Amino acid sequence: MTKSDFLDRLKVNYATGGLSRRDFIRASAATGIGLAGAFSLASQVQAQTAVKGGSLTAGVAHGATTDTLDPGLFEAGFMIPLGLAIHGYLTDVDANSVVQPSVAENWEATPDAKTWTFKIRSGITFHDGRTVTPEDVIVSLNHHRGETSTSAAKPLVSAVTEMRAEGGNTIVIELSAGNADFPAALADYHLAIMPAKDGAADWQSGIGCGAYTLENLDPGVSAELRRNPNHWTQDVGHVEEWRLLSLIDTNARTTALLSGNVDVIDRLDPRTVNLMKRDPSIGVHSVAGNQHYSFPMRTDMAPYDDNNVRQALKYAIDREALVERVLSGFGSVGNDHPIGAGQQFFNADLEQKTYDPDRARGILSDAGISDLKVQLSVSDAAFAGAVDAGVLIREAAAGAGIDVEVVREPNDGYWSNVWRNKGWCASYWAGRPVEDLMFSLAFKSGVDWNESFWSNDRFDALLVEARAELNQDKRREMYFEMQDLVANKGGVAIPMFASYIFATAATVGHPETFGTNLDMDSSKFMERWWRA
Repeated sequence: MTKSDFLDRLKVNYATGGLSRRDFIRASAATGIGLAGAFSLASQVQAQTAVKGGSLTAGVAHGATTDTLDPGLFEAGFMIPLGLAIHGYLTDVDANSVVQPSVAENWEATPDAKTWTFKIRSGITFHDGRTVTPEDVIVSLNHHRGETSTSAAKPLVSAVTEMRAEGGNTIVIELSAGNADFPAALADYHLAIMPAKDGAADWQSGIGCGAYTLENLDPGVSAELRRNPNHWTQDVGHVEEWRLLSLIDTNARTTALLSGNVDVIDRLDPRTVNLMKRDPSIGVHSVAGNQHYSFPMRTDMAPYDDNNVRQALKYAIDREALVERVLSGFGSVGNDHPIGAGQQFFNADLEQKTYDPDRARGILSDAGISDLKVQLSVSDAAFAGAVDAGVLIREAAAGAGIDVEVVREPNDGYWSNVWRNKGWCASYWAGRPVEDLMFSLAFKSGVDWNESFWSNDRFDALLVEARAELNQDKRREMYFEMQDLVANKGGVAIPMFASYIFATAATVGHPETFGTNLDMDSSKFMERWWRA
């Protein structure tokens, strides 16, 4: 099967709604790939030393015609890895979630964490040969600041009051309040270093200082990248050419890998993992992290503007059933807040919500609410199994006397037409390495990615206080309270944390340890993996 034939088949798959499980098995047989045989991670031995050269193709479950090279608008698994590959960042969060130097070779802060000094590594150049200067860094961060900024990272730099270049390659950043996590914030994938042009950041050209140059971008379809021979370090950027394909349909991605048309796919359907494991030429990887599947309710719309309704719906969800039947055990139950059990300030003392239809019914009765009927918009564009999750939620809620109508939305346009538009829908988050970043991006009042439009004055105040607090015990108390507020006052049901599940062909080499902050090695697979 040629790639042209394969793409033609994809068009048919999209038009007909994808492949059935039987079609998946038939396609595997048609491409000559055996599904029998024992599997173990050892069956696909990966050289632990990276080699240079070759080409690889990744099929990812993301991509839209509205995708843009504006890093402030980067989102999901197509533009995020593309942005990380072509751009440099002041700092980096490594596979062990430790903040490391990158474009900035070192930094220091005043005792109150309000003034930060970063030294820019000398000799770093953009793809067009220009040297990276403090001016480039300043205009790049300014791109996300100000009243007119549309950047999702705006809350991460909102405390910046002044930036100035000092002594050649040094930048001083003044904050309105202390931020102990500021270096980690600067590693966020939105905060790319771009060349200055006419006093502003030039994002339109796609020129960066990262390990790859962007050769072609067809939004919603594909991208082609070539290794940057002048990158400041040879520790990343091993493959000569990477190609990204937007394959939103889960079955289409799976077939693409089994047929050899792609080398890497993300977001496996947990229900087909065991089937894929039986092919010794495929490496299936399950990595626990902070990824969580959510069901945001717009708190500015009835009936979700009533916390009684939100709490009742949360108690009417059978979390154990979702983990078992949607994730096939590749995850754990969530407690309606986004902080993972492995994070520093995870609130293990918070009461874990369980399926309690009587309690849900009682909450509604005490609030004088009867015959609650709601709509839940779902699509597997949100996450593999989201439609099935909606059905399970409907069935469980019925036990509490709640009528949930599951509305199956089209995959195409889901993130622009449904998410943050419909009253209740399915969503997912990769999480962030520190608590402040996740709360600041998605739960602070008024930020662009606050998917439930929730606003809570106490939460907002704690967010600022905890960020500036250097005493760890006091910070812990604050983050504990914030998790309680989100779980019991907030507008998002977060019933499950899902492991990242992705697959690689024998053509792919990778490090032994994967990053856990985003899917596919913290979305740095193009920088860190190689042609085996």
